[in-house]
Amino acid sequence: MYNIHRFLRIKTFESDFFMTKSKNSANLDALIFNLSQCYTLPAEVLSNSDTMPIELDMGCGKGSFTTELAKRHPERIILAADMLSGRLRKLVSRNLRENVSNMRVLKAEARMLIARLLPDRALDRIHILCPDPWPKDRHSGNRLLSSNFMTHIHRVLKDDGVWHFSTDDQEYLAAVRKAVHASQLFKDEPERLSDIADVKTDFEVMWNEMGKEVYHHAWVKLPLPEVTIGH
Repeated sequence: MYNIHRFLRIKTFESDFFMTKSKNSANLDALIFNLSQCYTLPAEVLSNSDTMPIELDMGCGKGSFTTELAKRHPERIILAADMLSGRLRKLVSRNLRENVSNMRVLKAEARMLIARLLPDRALDRIHILCPDPWPKDRHSGNRLLSSNFMTHIHRVLKDDGVWHFSTDDQEYLAAVRKAVHASQLFKDEPERLSDIADVKTDFEVMWNEMGKEVYHHAWVKLPLPEVTIGH
């Protein structure tokens, strides 16, 4: 016999569960700067950056690396940026549990944030870790780290600022290193990662467990090359 009371209890439970989940998501979203429809950067994102060093983890994912970075450097502002709301909510939840207060979490697309929204000389260090290498030739145009994008990285870094890059894909690594060398915009300084040499992203942990090595590079911003005009 159909039990209407049991049915109603189940539906009430489901309704309460989804209402609670929705409320929790809204509370977490309130702690995320949603820049997906912005064409100017809210002033709050960079507030106090005139007195505190500032770093950006671009494509932070669930943010294990980012949270550890913020905990190691409470004297710095840490920007964490990604496009996926679920990942960002997990990061915000972790920060609340671990009392991390020096991080600003951004929902933002990489090209828009770095090429359009961030002002000149805004960052002391930028981390672009394990980006999608798009290994197939027909997809190579989707790669984030094109020569053009490197000029934007150079623009948003402060003088002597650091660009931290990692990948498990050797072909992608070779292509990026070749483009960096040709640009004359950066120089190698691997020692600039000594403070975080033991900190891994969630993706790096996964690749290591699969037996893959992840390669890290640190490049430091150089002055723009002099432009000479021939006669």
